[in-house]
Amino acid sequence: MTIKVIIVDDQAMVRAGFAALLAAQSDIDVVGEAPDGREGVEVSRRSHPDVVLMDVRMPEMDGLEAARRLLDPPRGVTHRPKVLMLTTFDVDDYVYEALRAGASGFLLKDAPPADLISAVRVVAAGEALLAPSVTRRLIADFARQRPAPRRDGPALRRSGLTPRETEVLELIARGLSNQEIAESLVLAEQTVKTHIGRVLAKLGLRDRAQAVIFAYESGLVTPGQ
Repeated sequence: MTIKVIIVDDQAMVRAGFAALLAAQSDIDVVGEAPDGREGVEVSRRSHPDVVLMDVRMPEMDGLEAARRLLDPPRGVTHRPKVLMLTTFDVDDYVYEALRAGASGFLLKDAPPADLISAVRVVAAGEALLAPSVTRRLIADFARQRPAPRRDGPALRRSGLTPRETEVLELIARGLSNQEIAESLVLAEQTVKTHIGRVLAKLGLRDRAQAVIFAYESGLVTPGQ
């Protein structure tokens, strides 16, 4: 299946470079571009991409607001693409807020070309781009600025998660893949996927990115552990 992508960035050279790189892949089709968040939302609503590469800082409408509008659309709009944030900064509270809004992850603009291609495929497949250490550091640095909640705090108690589901959530927050979680807990990978689906449903979360945020904010995982 071909992955449809649009690129939203205020720098024409960046858009052209990313478009050329992605269009050269047999399984990726660049279906649109936009120079700011407002136009990016419009292009997305018209072209229905699978993945939106969204710059964080842009004129007219920034990437955070654009991501919110795409991921929490008004009544009658059913299309919700995966949003992959692009940034020049390796630690940026702005990107953290985008993850909270439902973005599937973020990537540095100067990442190797192979990382960009892989990132598009990863988020298109429904996974969150959380494995790189820079992402974990971003969340940990932000969490470190807040008082640490108790590990058995009210958010966790109300969640209704079973002990096994809580274990799975903790390992997701540590950046482990499904295969790594399966190996750690001695489970089949399909069983891990089932647990993850139940965790997301019980917590009312869109994807793994928001699950990581919940794990940090509830105190299940704390920076430096």
